[in-house]
Amino acid sequence: MRHVRIELPHHLRTLAEVGSTVEVEVRDPPTPDALLDALEDRLPMLRGTIRDRATRERRAYLRYFVEGRDISHDPSDRPLPPSVAEGKEPFIVMGAISGG
Repeated sequence: MRHVRIELPHHLRTLAEVGSTVEVEVRDPPTPDALLDALEDRLPMLRGTIRDRATRERRAYLRYFVEGRDISHDPSDRPLPPSVAEGKEPFIVMGAISGG
């Protein structure tokens, strides 16, 4: 099992009553799906907020970042980089920015 850090946007931190970073325990190899499953198990009030409850697809207004790169459209079962898997870098959930 590995301890992986997840950074959450302000509105989800407020909902879950947690700080900016949450640590979860996942099996090898850590993937975005595995991290989010562990996060939702630990903080059930977040179910349906990051991913759709039925399809488990990422909500359109949220993005995932690792090592400064947007991985939102990458396969959600792809293993995360070693820096995230080893807890050196966080898996970041960020609210999408839009406007005109």
